[in-house]
Amino acid sequence: MKEKTIRIGMVGILDGLFLTFSLYISAILTQNNSVIIPQFSNFLIIALTIKFGLLFITNTYNTLWRYASVEEMFKISLANVISNFLTFFILNLINPQLTTGFAIVNCILDTAFTGGIRISYRAARRFKNYNIPADGKNVLIVGAGDAGVSVLREYRGNPRIEDKIIGFIDDDVLKQGTYINGYKVLGELSELDKLVKEHRVQEIIIAMPSVEPDTIREIVNECKKTKCKTKIVPSLSNLIDSKDLTKQIREVEIEDLLGRDPINLNNIEICGYLKDKRVLVTGGGGSIGSELCRQIANFDPAELIILDIYENNAYDLQNELKRKMPHLNLKVLIGSVRDEDRMEQIFRKYRPQVVFHAAAHKHVPLMEDSPREAIKNNVLGTLNTAQTADKYHVEKFVLISTDKAVNPTNIMGASKRLCEMIVQSINKASKTEFVAVRFGNVLGSNGSVIPLFKKQIASGGPVTVTHEKIIRYFMTIPEASQLVIQAGAMAKGGEIFILDMGEPVKIIDLARDLIRLSGFEPDVEISIEITGLRPGEKLYEELLLNEEGIANTTHSKILIGKPGDLDYKILLRNIALLKQALKDVNTDIKEVMTRVVPTYHPASNSNENMAAPVVQATEEISVTSENN
Repeated sequence: MKEKTIRIGMVGILDGLFLTFSLYISAILTQNNSVIIPQFSNFLIIALTIKFGLLFITNTYNTLWRYASVEEMFKISLANVISNFLTFFILNLINPQLTTGFAIVNCILDTAFTGGIRISYRAARRFKNYNIPADGKNVLIVGAGDAGVSVLREYRGNPRIEDKIIGFIDDDVLKQGTYINGYKVLGELSELDKLVKEHRVQEIIIAMPSVEPDTIREIVNECKKTKCKTKIVPSLSNLIDSKDLTKQIREVEIEDLLGRDPINLNNIEICGYLKDKRVLVTGGGGSIGSELCRQIANFDPAELIILDIYENNAYDLQNELKRKMPHLNLKVLIGSVRDEDRMEQIFRKYRPQVVFHAAAHKHVPLMEDSPREAIKNNVLGTLNTAQTADKYHVEKFVLISTDKAVNPTNIMGASKRLCEMIVQSINKASKTEFVAVRFGNVLGSNGSVIPLFKKQIASGGPVTVTHEKIIRYFMTIPEASQLVIQAGAMAKGGEIFILDMGEPVKIIDLARDLIRLSGFEPDVEISIEITGLRPGEKLYEELLLNEEGIANTTHSKILIGKPGDLDYKILLRNIALLKQALKDVNTDIKEVMTRVVPTYHPASNSNENMAAPVVQATEEISVTSENN
C-alpha cells in the first residue's frame, strides 16, 4: 500500500508540472497569453482541479502502466477531452475572450504529456528486459496465440521476473517470421532443438491451453529432448481470471498429458441440497473425502462435519479449512464407521441432513491379504452408517463406490459391490434417499500408482508395472468430487450413478510419460520392469458392460443405472451369516462372499472349506450385467 501511494504521488506531481506547463504553452501558442497570463494562478487552480478530478474518476492512477494498452490510452485521452471541455467552458465564463484554439491545443498537449509519462514508463521497463541479468534465463514460448502473448506481457512487465523472452515458436505457417510486440516467431516445433541451441534457451513455456492432450504430449516430448526446463500455462480461464500469470505457470504434470475437460456444475441444483444443511463426510481425511469437504464448503453448509479414523489427516484438513474459510462452521471428529456407539453418538448430537460416505479400505493387494478387515470396514461400516442415517432421517446418503465393484475378482471390489447392494436395498425401506456413485482411479490419491511411480523415479528406478497390457480409467480428484456432488443433487433414491471416465490409459504409457516429465528417457535412463499381475488384479476395469440399463442424465459426464430389485431383509440375513463367518478363522471368507455377491469370482481360492449356505438376495442391476 505504501509503494502504491508513493507511485501515485510521483505520477501526480509529474502530471501537475506538465499540465501547468501545457496551460502556459497553450496560451502562448494560441496568442491567448494576454488573457491567461494576468490571471494565470486563478486559471491554473480551476484547470488542475477539473483535470485531476477527471483523471481520478477514470481510474487513471489505479492503472498498472507496465501493462498499458490501447484501452488505457483511450481512457486517458477521454479524461483529457472531457476535462479540457469543462475547463474551457468555465474559463470562458470568467473571460469570454478565450479562443476555441486554446482549448484544442491545450487538450492535445495534455494528452501528449500525461500519456507520454505513462508510455515512457512502460518503454523503460521494456528496454530493461532486453538486457538479460546474470542470474536470469533465456525463455522460449511455444504458442504464439493469446496465451503466449499474455505470457510475453507478464514477463516484460513484471519487475520480479529477471528472465528474458527470446521469442516464439508456432506451427502456424502464417505466423512464421512475423513479430508479436517486437518478438519474432522463430520457427516451428520441429526446429525446437536447433533454436534452443542457437539462442541458448534454458526454459520453455508451453502456452497452448486449449489444444488436445496428444498435442501437449508431443510438445512435451520435444521439449524434453532439449534438456530445457519445461513449464506450462494450465488453462485459458485461469489466464483471464488471474492478474498474476506467473503464479499459474507451473511444471508440466501428468494431468496435462491425460487431458480432462473442466467440469460444469449446476450450482443452483447443488445449493438446493447442500446450502444451509448439516453435512457429514465419513473418511473425510482421505484423498476423495478431503476434496469433497473442500468442494462442499464452497456451498455454504450450515455445518460441515468431518469424520475420520486417522487423526493426522483430519488435523491437516481442519487447519487448511480454518485458514482458507475462517467463517465455516466446522466440526472434525475422530471415530470409526464400524463403531455403532460412536456413530449413534455423532448422528444424535449433530443430526446431519446429508451424508457422503467415503470411508473405506481401498487397496486391492492389502485387502487380499486381510479380507476380513475389508469386510468389517467396508461392508459392516457402510451398513452401520446407512442404518444410523435411516434412523435419524437423513435426507440424502451418497456412497462413494468404485469400478472394481463391477464383476469383482478381488475382495475389495466385492466388498464395495456389497456396499452398493446395501444402499440400493435399504433405500426401499427408508425415507432417506440412498444412492451410490461409481468411478475409476483418481490421479494422485494416496497409495495410487502415480505417487508410487514418482518415488521409484526419484530413487533411480526401476519403475514397476504389473503387465504390459494393463489399462485403467483415470480422473482428477477435484473432478471426481465435483461429479459426486452433482450426482447427489440428481439423486431420487436407489440409483447407481456412473461417472464418465473418458478414455482408458495404458499404465505402461503412463509410466513412460512420468519418466519423461521427470527429465529422463524411459528404458534408457530409467528402466521399466514388468512384475506380473497381483492377486485379485484385472487387466482392465469395467464401469459397465452393456447399455441396456444405462440412461443419460442432464449432465454429460454422469450416467445412471436402473435400480435393481434387491430385497433388504434377505440381504440383512446374508450379512448376518457373513458376520458370523468373520468370527471363525477357519471359514473361507472369500467363499462366503461369492454367495453373498454372485458376481464375485476370486482370482484364486486357496481355502476349500465350505461356508454356511447363503440365500440369493436377488438380481444385480442391469448396468453391470452381473447376472450374465
